Amino acid sequence: MLRFEHSFIVKPDEIDEQGHVNNVRYVQWIQDVAVAHWLHAASAAQLATLTWVVLRHEIDYLHRAFANEEITACTWVGHANAARCERFTEIRRGDKILVQAKSIWCALDAKTLRPRRIDDELKERFGAT
Repeated sequence: MLRFEHSFIVKPDEIDEQGHVNNVRYVQWIQDVAVAHWLHAASAAQLATLTWVVLRHEIDYLHRAFANEEITACTWVGHANAARCERFTEIRRGDKILVQAKSIWCALDAKTLRPRRIDDELKERFGAT
């Protein structure tokens, strides 16, 4: 499995009325790191011919994060079948896992926006099983 990481600092406007990062923000970070991974690792041909849509998120919120903390979002691809693949994400503060997520993504043809089979080249590039 090929992991991709992105670190950032929590901004004060990402904090909710309870004084910690709003859960909706974690969903955005899960999507942001997945997109960054795609843009970083996909070939030019893959970028030109494929796009992705999320079908499902399962998120476990384990610990809170606060303003001005350094956070790392790490993602990797799991099993791919037909046009769908699993993508896993961990959001950490240092060694402490704050959030774990499993998302199901669907590959689409960039022109028709219809589901498109995930080929062996794409699986290999992202370490999918």
